[in-house]
Amino acid sequence: MKWLVLFLALGLWLGAAGRDRFDAWIAATELPPLMVESSVEVLDRDGALLRAYTVADGRWRLAVTLDQVDPDFIAMLLTYEDKRFYRHHGIDPLALARAAWQAAWNGRVVSGGSTLTMQVARLIEDGPTGRWRAKLRQARLALALERRLSKADILTIYLNRAPYGGNLEGIRAATRAYFGKEPRRLTPAESALLVALPQSPSLRRPDRAPDAARGARDKVLARARDAGLIDAGSFAAALRDHVPTQRRALPVLAPHLADRAVAERPGDARHRLTIDASLQAQLEALAARAAADHDARLSVAMVVLNHQTGEVLASVGAPGYGNDARLSFVDMTRAFRSPGSTLKPLIYGLGFDQGLIHPETLIEDRPVQFGTYAPQNFDGTFRGTVRVREALIQSLNIPAVRLTDALGPARLMQALRQAGVTARLPGGQPGLAVALGGVGVTLTDMVGLYGIFGNGGRAVTPRYREQAPVGLPVQVLSAQAAWQVGNILAGMPAPPNAARIRLAYKTGTSYGYRDAWAIGFDGRHVIGVWMGRADGTPVPGAFGADLAAPILFEAFSRLKPVLEPLGPPPPGTLLLSGGALPAPLREFQPRDAVFAKSRGGPVMAFPPDGAVIDTGGAPLVARVREGRAPFTWLANGEALRVGADAREVELPLSGPGFVSLAVIDANGRAARAQVELR
Repeated sequence: MKWLVLFLALGLWLGAAGRDRFDAWIAATELPPLMVESSVEVLDRDGALLRAYTVADGRWRLAVTLDQVDPDFIAMLLTYEDKRFYRHHGIDPLALARAAWQAAWNGRVVSGGSTLTMQVARLIEDGPTGRWRAKLRQARLALALERRLSKADILTIYLNRAPYGGNLEGIRAATRAYFGKEPRRLTPAESALLVALPQSPSLRRPDRAPDAARGARDKVLARARDAGLIDAGSFAAALRDHVPTQRRALPVLAPHLADRAVAERPGDARHRLTIDASLQAQLEALAARAAADHDARLSVAMVVLNHQTGEVLASVGAPGYGNDARLSFVDMTRAFRSPGSTLKPLIYGLGFDQGLIHPETLIEDRPVQFGTYAPQNFDGTFRGTVRVREALIQSLNIPAVRLTDALGPARLMQALRQAGVTARLPGGQPGLAVALGGVGVTLTDMVGLYGIFGNGGRAVTPRYREQAPVGLPVQVLSAQAAWQVGNILAGMPAPPNAARIRLAYKTGTSYGYRDAWAIGFDGRHVIGVWMGRADGTPVPGAFGADLAAPILFEAFSRLKPVLEPLGPPPPGTLLLSGGALPAPLREFQPRDAVFAKSRGGPVMAFPPDGAVIDTGGAPLVARVREGRAPFTWLANGEALRVGADAREVELPLSGPGFVSLAVIDANGRAARAQVELR
């Protein structure tokens, strides 16, 4: 009896020692890297895939989490591959015994005994499937994985690493390539094919061996039916489903913007943009069709902006990404091009703010010369005396240059900077030619510029990243001036055959027919269209009104069925007929006439030009000396006091912000000051 006890004790000790040594052997297992490079993804505002990039070895490997995969697929996978997955610790002795018995009985390998964890071990080591040494290594690694990871973690590795044929790795890449969708919802036939493929991805690729793929899929479906995962009806229907015989290309939407986002943050695995994938796809198709209707080298670019938030909803850099004839690798939304007449609305807006003009002011469209510069209208004709409203709608050059001369080209450039427009001058100092497009700007910046007309005069900085920082808005124009510009542009006639919508828009054509522009806006959105050749070669007959404007109207119809109104005029907007205007606003006076009238005219005693004033919330007290009463006081083009006999007045201005203050005497002579109120 004593020897029996000793023998049992020795056996237990040896068993414990063996177990401890086995545990130590497993604990000492060095795991290969569990994290693996995934494809960089660019997503739209709702998380839809815009574009993905292959990893360094050319594989598609789209990261996925367990909760992003159809639970029915997981159930089918475990039923077919490892039905005791949640009960074993990496090795399934029953499965190994069954495989050994079947091999002995049939004289060949009928089924494998590898668990899903052992398959994960093989995948992360990228090792062979056969040979007993490899199997032993996989078994050891599987036991180590089960000790260090949860079952969910092991499943997630499988879902990201399983091979699906060619350069597809992971279930998301497979569902995208074979079914054109995410793996969140799969049919039984789709799930069965995805279960079968990793076992022999080269021989069962549906795009190369559809019969083999179908046979393997149907075997999985039969197992799922026998296990009660699908009923007889679903089984019969799944057998009738076709096997995909072609791989689908992964989406390549907003490719230029995607490239830019990745280049700016090369370390990010995911980039969430403000782009709307559906709208982007529609506008890319529109751009491709528009380009196809013209010269093979013509390019098209479009930008859609929510001017209230600054979010870029679509950005088409060129049609047919990769088309060498069109140089479509060049992102024309960022290329510096001449804006033609599209700067004119800003010029008139500044004129309204400076108290130089009103929409009903009369202005001369007659031959004029500024030194050696003699501007001409596009058609070479002159209209004589016209209203400012008509001058802008007809895009007359001479009135715009006259007004720029009165403002000063430097003031126009300053306003562009305030609006966030990076402008490139061909020379040093800006000249009057800037008014007609003698400056380089980008389409994206111009769309942001037009946002101020629909956004109460506040600058709009286009942003294309979700959660990008938003700066404090800069008041470029007064709300009144911005509304007046929008009201005029809303009177532009629609292009022939375009939808009869009341869109506020402006077209432009650069010198030599190199650039055709059309930019329009409503109460919420701005769309800009540019057409031309990326290499700057002229396109004879390429007018903005004929070429780009119809595309602009089509783009708005794809954005939304009904435009949003610009809204009523802001308080203080001067809504008068020409005859009812204050005398100085009835007819535009050029700069030399203004200066001539100013001699002996009013002098702004307070506030002085450039002053920074803390009003403490009280009205601004302004004083004028010289000049002849009564006086008219204007702030940012808005008449605050009309017919004031006193030389000191309280103006309802308390800040904060910049104010362009003007006082006009009875003889039409004026004094001005730019001040900042705090």
